[in-house]
Amino acid sequence: MCAAAISGGCTMNLANQAQRLLAGMATDSFGDFSASLYETGRVAALAPLLQGHEGRIRFLLHEQGSDGSWGGPGEYALLPTLSATEALFTELSRTADTRVGTAVHRGLEALFAKLGGEVSLPDTVAIELLVPWLVSALNTHLAALETKPLPGLEIWRDGKRLPCPGGTYPELLVHLREAVEHGAVLPEKLWHSLEMLGPLAQGASFVRAGRFGVGCSPAATAAWFGTGARRGNPHPGVRYLEQVQARHGGPVPVAAPLDVFERAWVLTTFTDVGLPVAVPFELVEGLRSAFGESGVAGGAGLPPDADDTSTALHALANLGMPYPLDSLWEYQVDEHFSTFPEERTPSVTTNAHVLQALAAYPRGDRRTADTMLGLTEWLCGQQHADGSWTDKWHASPYYATATCVVALAGCGESTAAERKAVRWVLETQHANGAWGFWDGTTEETAFAVQILLRAKGIRPDAAIEQAAARGCSYLLEAGDAPSPPLWHDKDLYTPGRIVRAETIAALHVAGTNPRVAARLARSHAERAGRTA
Repeated sequence: MCAAAISGGCTMNLANQAQRLLAGMATDSFGDFSASLYETGRVAALAPLLQGHEGRIRFLLHEQGSDGSWGGPGEYALLPTLSATEALFTELSRTADTRVGTAVHRGLEALFAKLGGEVSLPDTVAIELLVPWLVSALNTHLAALETKPLPGLEIWRDGKRLPCPGGTYPELLVHLREAVEHGAVLPEKLWHSLEMLGPLAQGASFVRAGRFGVGCSPAATAAWFGTGARRGNPHPGVRYLEQVQARHGGPVPVAAPLDVFERAWVLTTFTDVGLPVAVPFELVEGLRSAFGESGVAGGAGLPPDADDTSTALHALANLGMPYPLDSLWEYQVDEHFSTFPEERTPSVTTNAHVLQALAAYPRGDRRTADTMLGLTEWLCGQQHADGSWTDKWHASPYYATATCVVALAGCGESTAAERKAVRWVLETQHANGAWGFWDGTTEETAFAVQILLRAKGIRPDAAIEQAAARGCSYLLEAGDAPSPPLWHDKDLYTPGRIVRAETIAALHVAGTNPRVAARLARSHAERAGRTA
């Protein structure tokens, strides 16, 4: 991104970038999502004869951290480390590769260290079932070493077993497997994690693999096919596995396709800030055609949900092609909305997106007006004392806070909650101008800049303008540097186009604010003078 553009030609520069992003999105039926350590480990373990296997093993070996773990930070490393260690353990039994044995040894050391202390599991998808499944699988591998030693793992033949951490439900996993053995049909939302059934997942009668696999998940698809997931199998579901691994050269994303999710988020982001772009017809028509009786799903193989439904409704309303709100009401639960039926923990960002969708429609309906008032009060009640919000779909509070601030601001008058959020953002900026819960990132910085500049009722303030300008300078200097995985599914992932769209939107909002744009232009001129 061009730093000089922010003061003059920035709008055109950013619009061109946005237009290119939309064009790429219109021709991509899967979406731009980072490779998943968890999911890649599962496909490597379950489908060694599938195209790209060597690339998956290389990826797992390359991504192991200095402490022997994978993924992270903190407790986010547990599930990826379990998956990668189990996958490489399985690979070692096939190949006796000493590099693989060393990686397994280091992975086991990391797991015993992590599970030997207090463990607080993050609120990622199905973690309470996936963790006990993989702990059990690794303990089975460890037990087998007593009679079938493997190179590099001699030290693990002494009977050690991994403990199952608190907060997991191994008993429920056993119950689900017994139910499936007796002919039960699992709810559709569990198909995304079908692999947790172990051998019972193969050919499960209540699931059918199509051209988009099973459950929008490479791991679930590989588990359903079992030994059938191999080169030369003409089944559309196997071709799906070959397609999703092609983008990364073997590794696979945490979910695919997620085209509806990606398109709804990007279109809402661009249209909300008024970027002058021409939206390809196929993107609009694709969103409209995705609607069913219960709204839309993020991608083929997933059940419909309130988050994707509300964001798609918001995008279509912004584009002047509103779709009826009817499907959204079935997710209403008292004063808030659930993402899915029978949801364990409510999502503040889902409810913020519902509020945005309702605000994008005419407000003559009494039910809509009352619901918006209730949602506003509910969202404000979820705010933390420091002014931030957190959510189960993202590791960083900057995403949840930006989503809530933008939703509240879109309803009209400013709130004390927005002002508290702005103070929190000002207090948490890093010395280099970035924001980030762990380290500074372009994604979190883009969210923070939007919080500062899109909150309602904030009078011109030098501190806010300076902080926003410093944040934009960081974004411009970072350019297209990759953003680390922060979004929640089974493990953390990065939705590449969505992150780039948020960065473009933040710079556009800053560029259309004369005081911030002037500060940024002066800062750029000073830097240019120092380096001349």
